[in-house]
Amino acid sequence: MIRPLDVATSVAATLARLGTGRAVAAAHGPRPARRLELYEFEACPFCRKVREALSILDVEAMVYPCPKGGPRFREEVRRRGGKLLFPYLVDPNTGQAMYESDDIVRYLFATYGDGAVPAMLGLWPLADVTSGLASTFRPGFGSRYRPARAPEQPLELWSFEASPFCRIAREALCSLELPYVLHNVASGSAGREAFVARSGRMMVPYLVDPNTGAAMFESADIVRYLDTTYAR
Repeated sequence: MIRPLDVATSVAATLARLGTGRAVAAAHGPRPARRLELYEFEACPFCRKVREALSILDVEAMVYPCPKGGPRFREEVRRRGGKLLFPYLVDPNTGQAMYESDDIVRYLFATYGDGAVPAMLGLWPLADVTSGLASTFRPGFGSRYRPARAPEQPLELWSFEASPFCRIAREALCSLELPYVLHNVASGSAGREAFVARSGRMMVPYLVDPNTGAAMFESADIVRYLDTTYAR
């Protein structure tokens, strides 16, 4: 896609959700000792709600992208949960594993928040309709598998859900079925100071590939790097 159009449609997706996931909630609960595991795909409107919740709660996750046609993680979801349905969340801290975005969002805010679910995530049909609308602005992006080489180690992405540029990077990771550690650094995140100390500035997306030693900002550069390094 032409770059200006790529950015414009991603901005439109963010506007459709009124920027949900751009800032951390003022109050939250205990921090998980171990990273949560999320099986999802970027274009899914229900998966979007869960990623927004993680961003608002300032919770990191190990993301296993499950694009349609993906040979690796979709079958893992079927094996673990018994059905092919997304999103699928596993919390190794509590032993919980669940489908259904609304159940996951309520669980996350009850366990790692103050129990109150924001309207843009919990108010039906507002949450589902606007999340579906966001997907229509990016038709097909982050939904289907493109053949790729699997990395030996998961990549790392510093991101926050409402950023249109982070969305472009996540779509590329998803389409290539590249697992990654999602470091959420929305406005107000406790992780921003450590991130700036590592990267040198507060700018996202920021990708680190421990398999090659590469580290970079700029969504367009990230997409090119992923295509060159992993796409078949």
